[in-house]
Amino acid sequence: MLLSGGLDSATALAVARHRGFEAHCLSVDYGQRHREELSASRRVAQALGASSHRVVRVGLSGFGGSALTDRAIPVPKDRTERARSASIPVTYVPARNTVMLSLALAWAEVVGARDVFVGVNAIDYSGYPDCRPEFLRAFERLARVATKAGVEGARFRIHAPLLRLSKAGIVRLGTRLRVPYGITTSCYDPRGGRACGRCDACQLRRKGFEESGVPDPTRYARPAARP
Repeated sequence: MLLSGGLDSATALAVARHRGFEAHCLSVDYGQRHREELSASRRVAQALGASSHRVVRVGLSGFGGSALTDRAIPVPKDRTERARSASIPVTYVPARNTVMLSLALAWAEVVGARDVFVGVNAIDYSGYPDCRPEFLRAFERLARVATKAGVEGARFRIHAPLLRLSKAGIVRLGTRLRVPYGITTSCYDPRGGRACGRCDACQLRRKGFEESGVPDPTRYARPAARP
């Protein structure tokens, strides 16, 4: 299970546990500016009964090219929904999900797992190309030809249980599964223990809680705008 410590991956972990899977969670320290998510991932793994959890380090910040790995690039704030859907944002980290799924695949092969869960979403999301169903299908095919286990007949499956849910649908699902959203974090640019409330991730998270009717436990530095 790829676990970032955010709303989506926490919900995907809850789904995996609900389906009866033993969960081995993997979080990646890739030099992200929002390192608070690593601490959140530890809390989430423990709260949702993961059998194990580890953090591996991969220096994607050495390449830069993203507002999440290069502090010289500002995180976009206060963007409209139309602006968010117009193009791939600067918070996209080149090849991040490809790298992370490769790490998860390697660990899965070591522990004998054949099911890899990831919390990607292609409805209310930030426009990243590596969150789309065609990417996941392609990676699943790769897993079957690029590993010893696959060549010997193992059939790896990439599970994305949230892929076609809206953010509100994800919040409703996680609430039914008793996900403790108060210990998760989604913000790209947190300050002083609070979410900024202005980045794309914060806006999508806030929208999900508002549209689901579930109280939002997030501590935002900026309050929600009045209708």
